[in-house]
Amino acid sequence: MSNMSTMSKKTSRVLAIAAASLAIGVGAAYAAQPSGAGGMGHDGPGGWHNHFMQEINKLHGQLNLNADQEKLWQTALDTMKQNREAMRANRKQMHDQFKSMEQQPILDLNAMHAAHQKIEQQDAQLREQTSTAWLNFYNSLNDQQKTTVSTALKQHFAKMEQRHEKMREHWQHRHGDAAASAAKP
Repeated sequence: MSNMSTMSKKTSRVLAIAAASLAIGVGAAYAAQPSGAGGMGHDGPGGWHNHFMQEINKLHGQLNLNADQEKLWQTALDTMKQNREAMRANRKQMHDQFKSMEQQPILDLNAMHAAHQKIEQQDAQLREQTSTAWLNFYNSLNDQQKTTVSTALKQHFAKMEQRHEKMREHWQHRHGDAAASAAKP
């Protein structure tokens, strides 16, 4: 049960971060991708990154932006990409630091914690910069354009919820079968 609770909390946290990021502008989710999402093939061919960029490009094409809005769009997109790369570099730096620290006979948990906190603070600042850039863009839109963005976000939220439900069903099926097998005499 605790594994389910832990997985549920992590999944809920990931969804909450993604939903909050998406709510302020589709592009914010890209930069706010949680550092714990690795290992799931998100950046591979056809993965989350490629799908996300297709959604962004599709939305861009539907908005019919004027020149000022286009500048804000490009600023937000550039900010998002740069900050995402900075966050990836931060994660690599933290990984490298932890690998180095692991070589010590006695782990310095205080130093590991401090390094982790520093990276978390830097990443939070980067996410906030990205959010601000997308909010500046969103605030420049007229009501019709905001409706287009809102519709795209609502569709994205529905897809996220479907994926979340499938993950939950898969987890319950997989772990429920294992628990039932273990309980049999």
